[in-house]
Amino acid sequence: MTLLSGFASPEATLHYKDLYASQTAEGHFRERQGIWFSSIGIGSYLGEPDDETDLAYEEALKEAVLSGVNVIDSAINYRAQRSERSFGRMLQALTKAGLVRRDEVIVCTKGGFLPFDGGYPSDSSAYFKKNYLETGILTPEDIVQGCHAMTPSYLEDQLERSLENLGLKTIDIYYLHNPETQLAEVDRKTFLDRMRKAFEWLEEKVGEGKIRWYGTATWNGYRVPPQNTDYLSLQDIAVLAREAGGAGHHFKFVQLPLNLAMLEAWILANQSYGANVVPLLGMAERLGIHVIGSGSLLQARLAGPLPESLTAQFPGLRTSAQCALQFVRSIPGMTTSLVGMKNKDHVRENLEVLKTRTLSEQDLLNLFEQKEG
Repeated sequence: MTLLSGFASPEATLHYKDLYASQTAEGHFRERQGIWFSSIGIGSYLGEPDDETDLAYEEALKEAVLSGVNVIDSAINYRAQRSERSFGRMLQALTKAGLVRRDEVIVCTKGGFLPFDGGYPSDSSAYFKKNYLETGILTPEDIVQGCHAMTPSYLEDQLERSLENLGLKTIDIYYLHNPETQLAEVDRKTFLDRMRKAFEWLEEKVGEGKIRWYGTATWNGYRVPPQNTDYLSLQDIAVLAREAGGAGHHFKFVQLPLNLAMLEAWILANQSYGANVVPLLGMAERLGIHVIGSGSLLQARLAGPLPESLTAQFPGLRTSAQCALQFVRSIPGMTTSLVGMKNKDHVRENLEVLKTRTLSEQDLLNLFEQKEG
C-alpha cells in the first residue's frame, strides 16, 4: 500500500465544511489550529479482531465521512491493530475514488499500550517478550502493569506501525495513550521525566513531518481529584511541552471521557491556575489546548432508554443516543465528541443530530434545572 501524503489543511477542511453546510446545522464545525473539526468524530475501540468487524468499521467510516464527519480516531492497540488497518483501507479507497481528499480529514491515533498483531495470542507474555523485549525495543523496566510503555524507542516503533496501518505519511494528532497508567508503578518525578522525554521525541517527529500535533488521551488523569495517584495537572504537562518544544510547542490536544454520566471535565474544579481552581475545560482554554471528548455514549450504555423528562428537552431528536450526543457536543469548549460506530444504521441514526443546532450554555443549565426539578 502506497502511503497517502499530506495532512488536514485549513483550505481543505474549510472546503469540506462548506461541502456539508447544507446538510448540517450551524455549530457542527469548529475551528481549531486553523483547521475545521466536525463536532462528532468516529471512534474504533470496540469489537472483535475479525474480518466481519473490519468490514463493519470500513463501511461505517465511509458512511460517516460522506455525511459530514471528518474526525477519525483510533489507537494501535484497538482490536489488535485491526481498527487502524480498517480505517487505513477505507481512507485509501475513498481518496482513490475521489470521494474525499486526505487533507480534508483529521486522522488521530495513540501509542502507549502494547498491541497485539491481528489477533489475541494464547500467551500474551510470550508474545510481548518475543516482539518487544528480545528485539531490544523495550526493557522490562520500561513496562508498567505488563502492558504500557512510553520510551522514545518504543514510541518510534509504534508510530511507524501506525503510519503503515493507516496508510499515511503524516498523522494529524498523535496521543500518548493513558500516560497516567505509569503512575501505578513509578513515582511522579520519574513519570514527569518519562513524559518530558516522550514530548522531546514527539517534537522531533513534528519536525520530520510524521505528525502535526500531539496530545494526551486519558481516562482518569484529568478528571480525578488532585490527591488521586493517577491525577494529572494539565499545567504541569504543558510546562513539559514548553521545555521540550519551546513557546511554539505542538502539544495542542487532550482527549478524555465526557458524557452525561461523566461530567468531571466540565464541572469538577481540579486544575490549579494561579490562585484559582478550575475544571479541565477551563484550564485547557487558558492554555490554548483543545479538548476532544471520548466515550460520548459510554460504550453504548447511554444509547439505552433515558428518562423521558430528559429526552423531552431535546426537540427534534428521537433517540436516547441522539440526545446524549447533542448534550456532549454542546458543552462549551468542546471540539469533537467521539463515538464508536461500526454499524451503518447506527451511523445514520447518530448523525441525524448534525441537522440540529447545538444547545446554548443556558440550554444546558436549563436542562439540569429541569432534571433536578
